[in-house]
Amino acid sequence: MKPAPMSAPAPITPSPSGWNLDHSYARLPAMLHEHLEPTPVREPRMVVFNHPLAQSLGLNAAALAEQAAIFAGNELPDGASPLAQAYAGHQYGHFTGLGDGRAILLGEQLTPAGERYDVQLKGSGPTPFSRRGDGRAALGPMLREYIISEAMHALGIPTTRSLAVVTTGEKVFRQESLPGAVLTRIAASHIRGGTFEWAAAHGDKAALQALADHTLQRHYPALVGAAAPYLALLEAVMERQAALIAQWQCVGFIHGVMNTDNVALSGETIDYGPCAFMDAFDPATVFSSIDRNGRYAYGNQPQIAQWNLARLAEALLPLLHADEKQAVELANAAIEGFKTTFEGHWLTGFRAKLGLFTKEAEDRALIESLLTWMRDQKADFTNTFRSLSTIETVPQEDPAFAAWHAQWQARLKLQPQSADEVLAHMHAHNPAVIPRNHRVEEALAAAQKRGDLSVMQRLLEVLAKPYEDGAQQGEFRMPSGLAPGAYQTFCGT
Repeated sequence: MKPAPMSAPAPITPSPSGWNLDHSYARLPAMLHEHLEPTPVREPRMVVFNHPLAQSLGLNAAALAEQAAIFAGNELPDGASPLAQAYAGHQYGHFTGLGDGRAILLGEQLTPAGERYDVQLKGSGPTPFSRRGDGRAALGPMLREYIISEAMHALGIPTTRSLAVVTTGEKVFRQESLPGAVLTRIAASHIRGGTFEWAAAHGDKAALQALADHTLQRHYPALVGAAAPYLALLEAVMERQAALIAQWQCVGFIHGVMNTDNVALSGETIDYGPCAFMDAFDPATVFSSIDRNGRYAYGNQPQIAQWNLARLAEALLPLLHADEKQAVELANAAIEGFKTTFEGHWLTGFRAKLGLFTKEAEDRALIESLLTWMRDQKADFTNTFRSLSTIETVPQEDPAFAAWHAQWQARLKLQPQSADEVLAHMHAHNPAVIPRNHRVEEALAAAQKRGDLSVMQRLLEVLAKPYEDGAQQGEFRMPSGLAPGAYQTFCGT
């Protein structure tokens, strides 16, 4: 999560707690946001606080870890100017108006390194965009986001992060009565594909252009002076999305709700609702309880990303060219390039997982042959790749794997790197541990039902070093043993 710095704002004097908030998004046209304050809660209590993240943001971690009221929305940090962001989105292919129905942006923290990060409260009460919702969040989904987002960060995958989770002393009702909570999310920004869809749907070209200019300056400053800056923006967003989805595929991550409002133009993974990681490899794997047709299954994620980018391109048409036909031609040409761009990132990622430094024409076939074997054998995705760097003898009782292994060894001989270099490369790209679904559920159950945070803390400690081997990690590497389809995840709204 490395946002590009914007032009320097007016000097701000940091507070004793380290808050140094600016509000560049609030200066965009009024149709893109609504100013309001969080709804206070009954009894805020700190559950988990991310000290390293706080320090990197320039915050006084020791002081803020004791200030649950700020992270519940009962008090505002110095310099805050809270607002809810407006956006639309295609949800499961259907367009709808959305907006922050239970989230409020406090401002943008300017770090000592000159970077800019959104500070958002999630579960902070109803907003004008709540659509009859209660604006609140339950403890389990907020802790899930904390765990998975921090795991993704440790894996080296661009992601929003979690600064704190507090309980509210109040109950929320979903399928049952649950303890309420608020999560503080840190993001390079919360500008989404759906934000552009909102402006386009309202026919406000001035707001659309202001949003595009802001996005360029904030995330792609090198493109500000481009001959066709808005086409360049579309192409740059496409590049980052292609790289991001390829990284998801390389670790078996399934987002679960790839609606256009969850396409962050910064290129970060955002929204950890019904997400999960695969155990046994199967491209058809889907966990979300509401994704009944598998639209967002593991194997569909690249195509869905391209579909989402096409919706962004449609929103940008008024800025791409004055002539609509030419604008459509430019947009189509850009979107058609996604497949090639994604495949390049996918090959790079899987080559690294197999210790391949060079490029050979047969690499795709070699990778796909292994994945086919894994699917047929219901082999564990993470453990299979990790074990490839440690297997000394080939199990002869499996002729199909033995044949593939021989092809792989022959391919390794076509590059100059030593066996030790190959091993190190594979260890750096094949995690030993991921957030196994049953381990995540175990941690959430302990926290919600018994108030025991030690299970989650131990899990977080292991997930913080996913590429290391150690005796303490052994139990966290084991699959759940559940039959395919036996595990479901939920949005939490």
